[in-house]
Amino acid sequence: MKQHTISPTVRHWLALVAVCLGVFMALLDVTVVNVALPTIQHDFNETFNDLQWIINAYTMMYAVFLLVVAKLGDRFGRKRFFQIGMFVFTIGSLASAFAQTGFQLNVFRGVQGIGGAAMMSLSMAIVAVTFTGKERGIALGIWSSVVGLATAIGPLFGGVLVQLFSWRAIFLMNLPIGLIALIIGYLFIDESYGNQHGKLDLPGIFISTAALFCIILGLLQKENHAQWSWLNPHVVGLIGLGILLLAGFIFLELHVAQPMIDMHIFRYPTFVGASIAAFGLGAGLYAFYTYLTVLMQNYIGYSAMETGLRQLTISVFSLFLGPVIGMLTNRWGNRWLAASGLVFIACGLMIIYRSISPDVTYADFAIGFVFLGLGNATVNPPLSSAAISNLEPRYLGMASGIVNVFRQFGISFGVVTLGIQLNNGYRDSILQHLPAAKLPTAAVDGVQTGLLKAGPFSGPAVLHSPRAAQLQQLPAFKTVQLTVTRAFDTGFKNVLLLAAGFIIIGAVAAACLIHDEPSKK
Repeated sequence: MKQHTISPTVRHWLALVAVCLGVFMALLDVTVVNVALPTIQHDFNETFNDLQWIINAYTMMYAVFLLVVAKLGDRFGRKRFFQIGMFVFTIGSLASAFAQTGFQLNVFRGVQGIGGAAMMSLSMAIVAVTFTGKERGIALGIWSSVVGLATAIGPLFGGVLVQLFSWRAIFLMNLPIGLIALIIGYLFIDESYGNQHGKLDLPGIFISTAALFCIILGLLQKENHAQWSWLNPHVVGLIGLGILLLAGFIFLELHVAQPMIDMHIFRYPTFVGASIAAFGLGAGLYAFYTYLTVLMQNYIGYSAMETGLRQLTISVFSLFLGPVIGMLTNRWGNRWLAASGLVFIACGLMIIYRSISPDVTYADFAIGFVFLGLGNATVNPPLSSAAISNLEPRYLGMASGIVNVFRQFGISFGVVTLGIQLNNGYRDSILQHLPAAKLPTAAVDGVQTGLLKAGPFSGPAVLHSPRAAQLQQLPAFKTVQLTVTRAFDTGFKNVLLLAAGFIIIGAVAAACLIHDEPSKK
């Protein structure tokens, strides 16, 4: 097929297909592994904490490399580095599928994360330079639909593949998709650049990478060791070092002639508002999915596939509404669409909050899911459009990378802080109410210690384990079960309140900082 036989318009939409396939894979792999962890744990015979690094290795490398690859793409070619990222991601997927130990899988997941960062950080800039006018709004709406859909549909994909095939299938499915996207991207994505001139800011690249690495690793340490305080040296040391490096990075960028990040981009209020809103969205909604899945599988009792199917109530709206919202941004602007979408999400979280009880079922919070889905579908297109609106072309790659870092850092920060809220509520409730279960005095300490050590994720599993056989025979066993469920509900309500707080912060930032009128340059 000769390229001149295809019209430029068709080429542009085929380029969008390649970009969206890459983005879909990159974001899907953030959540798709969650439901497979128990199976992987059984196959590799490793502790659950060790296997958490299968998730963490991906998200950490993904977040750390977003800015770096955005800069390299601006300098040496966005298409070139997008394609390299696609290739690296696909090879990492193949290696992950054939990993023989947990350590190997962690390493290969990190490789996937680097490739995913390249695709995600450059995708929005490629879309922005490929399309103009009203078509750009529609294209960004489609791109944003893929972002929302991939983030929400991960548990369903993982559940179906693990149940029908094996956990290795969740990685093997990336191979044909990656190959197709590589071919389409090679044929139809046009090369584009940001600032090609001058020296590469190597000190800025190294310091920014080290800063993000330390902060995210510190947050992950806190997540993996809930009993540690924020002042634990392994937590505060890493986060403090990361903040110092970040301060040094900002100072450096303000004083070098050709910085990695031109700090003048933060003079655009619309860009700042979109970045804060992206952080709130990541921390308040995308991080919340982790704990929503725990509620539905571990406490309500749905299987992985049943959980994923019910969560389609959230994700399906992104599939259909994204392009429509993208067109509406051309007519109504970004400001109030973004703020309204976040308000919808906050309302959905509060509807779920009011429905939580030991007897809760999907029917009780389905309306909340609808609000989450409408909000997620509504907020992403205007945020993507606002992030790059009124910016000079040389800023597009940088803006794309920064906004995605804010979203991904929001997810990492949200998972940790929401998890702390869940753990604190669960722990306080167990300590307060377990003594009222009328267990034999000799059993209280052992049951309490076991429940607190296992944490809120594994409360039901502890009660139904072989070690708890004697406890299961006691008349008070049902009371203990109810106590554990209510303890999780207490922590989960704390999660919902904090998540709603993150979302409201994002909504306020969108309403106050995003402006639809042309900015003065």
